[in-house]
Amino acid sequence: MVKLKKVKLLLLVCIMVFSLAACGSDGNDGQKDENRQSGDMKVAMVTDSGDITDQSFNQTTYETCKAWAEENDVEFKYYKPESDSDEARNASIDLAIADGANVVVLPGFLFAAALIEQPEMYPDVKFVALDIGAGDICGKGVGEGYSHNPDDYNVADYYHTDNVYCCTYKEELSGYMAGVAAVKLGYKHLGFLGGMSAPAVTRFGYGFVQGADDAAKELGVTSEVQVEYVYGGQFYGDADITAYMDTWYRTKGVETVFVCGGGIYTSAAEAAAKAGGKVIGVDSDQAAIIDAFGDGLTVTSAMKGVAPTVRTVLTDIKAGKWDNYKGKINNLGLVSENPEENYVQLPTETTQWGDGFTEDDYNALVKAMFAEEIKVSGDISAAPQTDITVNYYGSIK
Repeated sequence: MVKLKKVKLLLLVCIMVFSLAACGSDGNDGQKDENRQSGDMKVAMVTDSGDITDQSFNQTTYETCKAWAEENDVEFKYYKPESDSDEARNASIDLAIADGANVVVLPGFLFAAALIEQPEMYPDVKFVALDIGAGDICGKGVGEGYSHNPDDYNVADYYHTDNVYCCTYKEELSGYMAGVAAVKLGYKHLGFLGGMSAPAVTRFGYGFVQGADDAAKELGVTSEVQVEYVYGGQFYGDADITAYMDTWYRTKGVETVFVCGGGIYTSAAEAAAKAGGKVIGVDSDQAAIIDAFGDGLTVTSAMKGVAPTVRTVLTDIKAGKWDNYKGKINNLGLVSENPEENYVQLPTETTQWGDGFTEDDYNALVKAMFAEEIKVSGDISAAPQTDITVNYYGSIK
């Protein structure tokens, strides 16, 4: 692996030198390396398997980076890999750095392989990795034989920590909030459609199940509440998944589906609009894009604070506070009893509040969770034990 890295680095250097020689007449390209060394901040973002219009993780990251860069007079550019592969993502990172980027923002667990290879090659570049945890890095670093428990390994053995900041989110908490909201708003037949069974997606799903179960217990309706649970096997909707969702809504009588996984929401939204069902969004407030399929389609969205994370980290990097971040893998969740200050939350403006679950009820729920009066498990090694019925179907594809 070390030899391959050296060869790759040598080739990249040769390409950059040739490019500088060929384009040196206007002087622009010749400033790139100088800018990186002098401390001028230039931010790049690379998309994972989606693009900046996915109305989810990529789009939120892109829009936040772009807005922050404009506000702070910092150069910014995004890159979309040519294919959904580690090689293509690495190539886009190489290109971003060749273009002069010295801060690279990587959204999503699919960049775990890139974190193992790229930071060591580019020690002067700061990598901000969103939604990438020790399990993702160890899984890629160890490969075959990985125990699926990152605590069995020293994650620092698998990547260059000095120029990397990683964070994950306690998705189980906002998933839990959405499950409580759904049942207290009167929905008794629920669904969960995940993109792929990645840790972040599963934490959302298991949190949702725990929330629905606790709400059903509180209301004394555990025998009446059930959850259908499936993964699509991909992060985009298509005719097969739409048909599957149509069966849920029309034949099984599912009333609302929590959809977690990039563009896969389109399949649930299309089916719900035709069958009179509802949808719960994820990552960001997805009411606008889901309701485009039908008026009032969105019950709520289980959000995580990608935008505040990006703004805070970029601001601190610009202020010279990188030492507060390098080598850390933070798990971001509740930091206050005030819902709007947290990294996981429901949207207050677009949630369909009702008599069973008001905004005041939501505030009280967050306060109890922050005080740890309510505890939500983030363990995804096994499905949660519940009193309600949960039907697990594996993956559609």
